[in-house]
Amino acid sequence: MGIINVTPDSFYVGSRMADEQTVIQCAGKMLEEGATFLDVGGYSSRPGASDITAEEELQRVIPAIRKIKQHFPQAILSVDTFRAEVARRALDEGALIINDISGGMMDDGMIPLAAEKQVPFICMHMRGTPQTMMEHTRYGNLTEELLTYFHGRIAALHRAGVKDIVIDPGFGFAKTAAQNFELLNHLELLHLTGKPLLVGLSRKSMIWKTLATSPEEALNGTTALHMVALMKGATILRVHDVKAAAETIKLFVRMKHERAAFATAF
Repeated sequence: MGIINVTPDSFYVGSRMADEQTVIQCAGKMLEEGATFLDVGGYSSRPGASDITAEEELQRVIPAIRKIKQHFPQAILSVDTFRAEVARRALDEGALIINDISGGMMDDGMIPLAAEKQVPFICMHMRGTPQTMMEHTRYGNLTEELLTYFHGRIAALHRAGVKDIVIDPGFGFAKTAAQNFELLNHLELLHLTGKPLLVGLSRKSMIWKTLATSPEEALNGTTALHMVALMKGATILRVHDVKAAAETIKLFVRMKHERAAFATAF
């Protein structure tokens, strides 16, 4: 899943897109490099990011989706938003997936919309809001609490009639660096939910702060952790750098194939 950020303050400067031509160029490059989906978002959810109105979010997201669909009509787009109004407009413009950082908790209209439109719903774990989430990092047992959260959200989504659900543990969202690594170490336990697993590790602070570098220099660390996530059962990688991620997936698939062939032989 390639990240299309139409925000002026994304944590990774290299992902910010200032105009429609940049969006088109980036979308084309990601699709050429092997992106299965493009995730379009106009609300920066980095820790402490400024809040914006729904109208401003719409002014960023809708033209980007419209242009991408115009130039790449077969592209599968998701909309990264917690607002039902933004999601509805995006779906009307051709988006096919809702990616909600709040798992439907910040807008009561979101889950009914996903059910009405019968679109896949990506349900992420977060506490608080992007403005307050780093004040909510105390957990008894992080993995157990995530499993409890996801079982509850999945049940609510199923009751509403949403059939296709993907879970996202929310690396960096209401989690310290140590908790992010703890989560990665136990990532395979989230398969107890029975749902596909999306992982968003790309260039995040758990990587560049550990390596004493910057988001701009964090691709190598990102690739290393992507392989770990794949080995622990990640289904979708949400990334800034599609080529590197696609190569990581290709190598992982080859490794799995050879391992299966060896097991069969003996």
